[in-house]
Amino acid sequence: MYKLLTHNDLDGVGCGILAKLAFEKQVQVRYNSVSSLNYEVEWFLENGDKKTFLLITDLSVNDDNKTRLHEFHLSGGKLQLIDHHKTALHFNEYDWGHVVVEDEEGKLTSATSLFYEYLIKHKLIEPSQAIAEFVELVRQYDTWEWEKNDNQEARRLNALFFLISIEEFEEKMISRLQYHDRFFFDEFEEKILDMEDDKISRYIRRKRRELIQAKINQSFAGVVYAESYHSELGNELGKENPHLDYIAILNIGGKRIGFRTIHDHIDVSEIAGQYGGGGHAKASGCQMTEDAYKKFVTETFHLTPLREDAKRNRYNVKESSFGALYEDPSGSTFLLHCLNEEKWVIHHEDKVFENTFLSFQEGERFLKRQYEAALAKDDVFVDYLKALIRKK
Repeated sequence: MYKLLTHNDLDGVGCGILAKLAFEKQVQVRYNSVSSLNYEVEWFLENGDKKTFLLITDLSVNDDNKTRLHEFHLSGGKLQLIDHHKTALHFNEYDWGHVVVEDEEGKLTSATSLFYEYLIKHKLIEPSQAIAEFVELVRQYDTWEWEKNDNQEARRLNALFFLISIEEFEEKMISRLQYHDRFFFDEFEEKILDMEDDKISRYIRRKRRELIQAKINQSFAGVVYAESYHSELGNELGKENPHLDYIAILNIGGKRIGFRTIHDHIDVSEIAGQYGGGGHAKASGCQMTEDAYKKFVTETFHLTPLREDAKRNRYNVKESSFGALYEDPSGSTFLLHCLNEEKWVIHHEDKVFENTFLSFQEGERFLKRQYEAALAKDDVFVDYLKALIRKK
């Protein structure tokens, strides 16, 4: 008999689906939040049968349970922990721990991909093309490779996961992977996913207007309140505001903060770790502790939302040879233009900033971080040019 304790997100449920494919009725699967896992482990150690093989995937236990699990293992208990989070690497010190963040080829792993390899290695599951495709979709979504690869099928798999219950998702996936050669979405799923995409787009448009910018510790964060679509929202807001180091998504009802970044040099798992959380380099989260609440709510609540760049301009456009005009919340203007092939400069109120920039993007980043300036509309740009002509 097997017992699997795993996470309640797509990657964790992916492990549950593989376990049921491999062990069928010989496995009991329990889906857990990060906080509830330790209670489940304690219950198992106090009430479980030593003949039951305990599997833990996509989550790691606290220090007390780590010690108790090792004692369980030394006394003959069957145990395997499989994870892919950097914060869990210390479990590799134990025979029963297997934590891999990146494989030998440099590819980021997921719990589902590692568990599939484990099952194949121990001849506990018959590999198939359909299962391999499903596992890869889960891996790409969980590691955010889907965004780099524009793998919309991975994104839509996660959307489907949230549209239906875990039980229904399990049933659909198990049947599909058992009886079909390839992974696919059926016609009904495609229709509801198309509707969901429209809903997500409308939600992001609304939240875009609520985004505020705050310097928190040494980083510039975009802070937004949202209860839904955290990954999609974080991804879009990050791409639209590349001057921000990361996006913090506050779920007040759930008392959690999600962190997302599009930048390779930012590791949001370290930011989440400052507040007792963790996760991946580009997608992490934490409970809204008192310190986190102070930093992200109390100290930012008075701030006004960021102005969006003008979107329908014909004349005031980025990287223009005439220069691009930016406007801060007070109405002050800044002209960013190229002085020569290697130097961009900023004009402000008849003065030129001492700062020079090697690229337009570098200059724009400076303006947005230091002045919360947005690309001005065409009419403001035209008025600016007219004023310059009059001065001459």
